[in-house]
Amino acid sequence: MRHLFYWLILGIFGFTLVTSGNPYAPHNTSFIPKPTAAECRMVKHTMGETCVPINPQRVVTLSSCTLGNVLALGVKPIGTTNEVYVEGGSLSSTNANTEGIKLLGLSQPNLEATLLLKPDLIIGVDWFKPIYPLLSKIAPTVLGEIDYISWQKHLSFVAESLGKQDIEKAIWQRYYQRIEKLKQALGNRYEGKKISFITVGRGEIYIDSKNSFPGSILSAALLQRPAAQNLDSTYGSFPISLEELKKADGDILFVTTFSKTGKEFLAKKQQEPLWKTLKAVQENHVYYVDFMAWAGTNMLATDVVIDDLFKYLVNAP
Repeated sequence: MRHLFYWLILGIFGFTLVTSGNPYAPHNTSFIPKPTAAECRMVKHTMGETCVPINPQRVVTLSSCTLGNVLALGVKPIGTTNEVYVEGGSLSSTNANTEGIKLLGLSQPNLEATLLLKPDLIIGVDWFKPIYPLLSKIAPTVLGEIDYISWQKHLSFVAESLGKQDIEKAIWQRYYQRIEKLKQALGNRYEGKKISFITVGRGEIYIDSKNSFPGSILSAALLQRPAAQNLDSTYGSFPISLEELKKADGDILFVTTFSKTGKEFLAKKQQEPLWKTLKAVQENHVYYVDFMAWAGTNMLATDVVIDDLFKYLVNAP
């Protein structure tokens, strides 16, 4: 029966794609009830314009950054993708309640599982352009631009898609209030000090520039970066070799890894003589932080980063 259902779904997708005049236009769907003009409003996105429900009740998010922003705006989706495998079923390193949200896949959503959830709105990022025709057959779908250095824009896009612009203003106000409290708590304690942040991947070390997601928070708190990180870059981070490890040094060093192999790689590098020459290592000012938060690119993740800065820079001895 499962195989029969699977082929039935593929048949529906195939039929609707063939019979649609323009597969990229959500209004050409044949098996999804079309909301009337009074029930929906137009939202511009990377694939054009889509009429989305005024008050969506069954939202699916594509990507962890979209998930975090939807949760921050007070909406709990019914399903999501997540680029990072989450052992134990937790979809977020934040305090948000993600219980009951179905994991639909990692890099790509399971279309059959998505269809079975009967969403009335799918919100995602432009990574999913190749499967947009299929997604838009399931429900009205909007895809926004996102990268490591434009996370603020994606929050605004999600807020517009959900009609939650008022809540967006409130959470921005709260963000700036938290930054001000952090600045006051820091005082001049770190004047002249350099704060470094690196990510260890599969056999590579990346240093973050000041226009990355965590870099923007450090800058907002007026924390200074090492010279090699005190610049803007296209992608917000760039790899360095072990011989360039000095570029990662600072008075404080925050470190994260995004894979099991990354942790193993970091453990090996910590035994290298070059690692032991770092000032932050010698003075025991190396702090390990959560990758899902420090690379979160969403408003919920800012809370975790700010909490870590309080924990290690304000409250630590």
